Amino acid sequence: MNDTKFLSVCAAVFLAVSSVFAAETNSFTPEAQKLQRLLMEIPAQGTLFGHHESTAYGVGWKADPKSDAPSRSDIKDVCGDYPAVIGWDLGQIEHDSAHNIDGVPFDLIRREITAHYQRGGISLFCWHADNPLTGGNAWDVKDKTVVQSILPGGDRHEKFLSWLDKAAVFMNSITNTNGVKVPLIFRPWHEHSGSWFWWGHDLCTTEQFKELWVMTRNHLRARGCDQLIYAYSPDVTPNADVYMERYPGDEFVEILGYDCYQRSKGNDREAYQARMNNILTFLTRLGKERQKPIACTETGFEAIPCDDWWTGVLQPCTGKYPVSFLLVWRNARAEHRYAPYPESRDSKDFLLYYKNPATLFCRDLEKFSKKLELKNE
Repeated sequence: MNDTKFLSVCAAVFLAVSSVFAAETNSFTPEAQKLQRLLMEIPAQGTLFGHHESTAYGVGWKADPKSDAPSRSDIKDVCGDYPAVIGWDLGQIEHDSAHNIDGVPFDLIRREITAHYQRGGISLFCWHADNPLTGGNAWDVKDKTVVQSILPGGDRHEKFLSWLDKAAVFMNSITNTNGVKVPLIFRPWHEHSGSWFWWGHDLCTTEQFKELWVMTRNHLRARGCDQLIYAYSPDVTPNADVYMERYPGDEFVEILGYDCYQRSKGNDREAYQARMNNILTFLTRLGKERQKPIACTETGFEAIPCDDWWTGVLQPCTGKYPVSFLLVWRNARAEHRYAPYPESRDSKDFLLYYKNPATLFCRDLEKFSKKLELKNE
């Protein structure tokens, strides 16, 4: 048997064993189960709006880790309500850093996730992990053996498992005031259909990516992370076959997501809408077939240099499909932002978007959650 066939057999055995492991340990906390039910049922009401690191900083301000003041958000400054979903980045947790990849203290992230959960919101993690083989950042793609090196038998395997351990300790430390772990959406190894991250399409085989996903999930579960529900989120893909190419299996994924941005250069409005409509058409079918919620896990238009993007571009796309939530990227500064702030040219249009009954924010989510609890009693 040649090396290629041997590795393929090993990967198949690993996935088979992992499937048995998942079946035996695939229980979730009651809070995580509630979150799964909510995401399945929310599209009947509309789409939850999300914003990355929304309460950590905005255009012209940063949260004070030592302050007890209520959380601030550019979104809340514009419309008076928080996003229903807030995204965060685990990047740099692998190095025991006090701050994540965007300079946000992990203590602040813990505080803000707890506060958001207490007001009825949902939190989500991605992870721009550094390259465990080269020591570079997540975008270091010079070496095509990184994923291979961290899988079982690789010389970086134990190192990578220690990184997962650190992520598990942090996520397990995020609890409500009663000490109950806050349920979280976790979308590891995102945009893998592209090749700009070390885990991307041209940097590993299909089986290696699946094995990475399963190993990540099983190791975190073994470390007590039963509050996590997982979102699969490739970059925008042309059809369902490409989308599902590296799908690890229904038992390892709870949410079918994708990332899709409008490009800042050129007139990309119609092309962006075409991409969104195409992927949401086949994702709606896949979600129905597999009984999983669908979500736009990252989207946006950098600096939003137009007056009607929210009601004229985004809502006409997502409003036609059963999208559980969408999340726009962060507001780092005026020229690198994906959500409005009070002085931005798109803030008036965002208010119209906010007032649409089909766009759901934190207060809407809180009301729906209470109705869901009564329904299930």
